[in-house]
Amino acid sequence: MLPRRLLCPCTQLTMPPAVPYLDQPPTPLCFFRDWVCPNRPCIIRNALQHWPALQKWSFPYLRATVGSTEVSVAVTPDGYADVVRGDRFVMPAERHLPLSHVLDVLEGQAQHPGVLYVQKQCSNLATELSQLLSDLEPHVPWASEALGKIPDAVNFWLGEAAAVTSLHKDHYENLYCVVSGEKHFLLHPPSDRPFIPYEMYTPASYQLTEEGTFKVVDEEAMEKVPWIPLDPLAPDLARYPSYSQAQALRCTVQAGELLYLPALWFHHVQQSHGCIAVNFWYDMEYDLKYSYFQLLDSLTKAAGLN
Repeated sequence: MLPRRLLCPCTQLTMPPAVPYLDQPPTPLCFFRDWVCPNRPCIIRNALQHWPALQKWSFPYLRATVGSTEVSVAVTPDGYADVVRGDRFVMPAERHLPLSHVLDVLEGQAQHPGVLYVQKQCSNLATELSQLLSDLEPHVPWASEALGKIPDAVNFWLGEAAAVTSLHKDHYENLYCVVSGEKHFLLHPPSDRPFIPYEMYTPASYQLTEEGTFKVVDEEAMEKVPWIPLDPLAPDLARYPSYSQAQALRCTVQAGELLYLPALWFHHVQQSHGCIAVNFWYDMEYDLKYSYFQLLDSLTKAAGLN
């Protein structure tokens, strides 16, 4: 078993006691030196004040501007998309609905089975809601200069308070911008990998029946998926005792704030009802940080900690 004392030096380098706040965007050099290189998160105030979206993106504005536009909506019975249920990794049902209908459901003026979340990634802001692009920048200039690239994807998020993103990690430098409402993040640094369980699951997806009920249907053509079975809000420590050694950070990102979520950090996300957000995904550099994580992942598996 990998004792915590072997991981403490790395954890102390990457894990602040709380997610720090910056009162203004850093210069590209400072962002790269102080946050990207050490792989440390931060919340940046006053980074979005020049976006028209911050003043414009109310429900009436969205209804008038893109209300008739059909968007991809994740639909789940309980708000959990991409989550372990029994021996299955279950993905949401996907529906194409007018954004006005989603807004009606959020405002209580209409009903729809399950919990709705506009969360399709793959740059859905550009592909499905391009009319809104003029209300914000196409990238984050100081971050793009620091990282030497433009984002791979710009994603739009809107959903009910019950919609939850289960604990996972991404191979992207993530700049998460809250336009309205607030997002609640639970974070783990990559050095917590030995304490976070992974198992292999048969992939499946929810299907919504004509009667408005949900059934789970296997995805026959897909290979098994590695996923985290643990809910960090109510961890089963009897089954996963090592998780008690993990150190979670919690933070709330308010409207007008930007969270820099470094690549490979584990994150679990909740939100206020009707929260509107945009995030920019920059592909990570597959450098020593990635090699360290791969080594840690391999040692974890070799030690039988999964």
